[in-house]
Amino acid sequence: MKKIAVFVSGNGSNFKCILEHISKSKIKAEVVCVVSNHSRPGAFLIAKKSNIPTHHVNVRQFKNGDEYTQYLLELLEKYNVDLVILAGFMKLIPAPVVRAFKNSIVNIHPALLPNFGGKGYYGMKVHEAVIKSGIKVTGVTVHFVDDRYDTGPIIIQKKVEVFPEDTAEVLAKRVLKLEHKVYPEVIKAICEDQIEVRGRKVVWHK
Repeated sequence: MKKIAVFVSGNGSNFKCILEHISKSKIKAEVVCVVSNHSRPGAFLIAKKSNIPTHHVNVRQFKNGDEYTQYLLELLEKYNVDLVILAGFMKLIPAPVVRAFKNSIVNIHPALLPNFGGKGYYGMKVHEAVIKSGIKVTGVTVHFVDDRYDTGPIIIQKKVEVFPEDTAEVLAKRVLKLEHKVYPEVIKAICEDQIEVRGRKVVWHK
């Protein structure tokens, strides 16, 4: 059973969804801690209801980036973490952490990468950019994390149609609904060792 750390910045709806799958034994894993760059994210309330330890960790709490990085590494080691899941975490993961957990940090992005990805593309800003662009299809991308924003190996992508009458808010709800379906499927596959990374290519073994 894999031990999971969840990194969040907000309410943690994807975290809640994954936790529900774990509680129903659909995902064979245990969330051992929740980490946030904010002091009181909504996700902490979800974690506390399930007696999951929470940690507020922000780079501004430390003298420099190296101390911040070292603290993250020691925290993950303390909980014997196997897999890190980013669930709306808005900060870049330090390169030494990425190296220590190579192909073991996963993120979900609310667009079809590489479109509408990278620094500055997060949350509602992604959907606003999609609507403004006039494209007809968007979606979700689940990918492994590297030391840049949204550029790691892609695990899966699923499409969502964009309708002429859509607002960013309406589109966001449709995309989030798909996120809640796709993300648990990926986490389940990883926990069952069904996913292999070959360079930039991700292979599923059913």
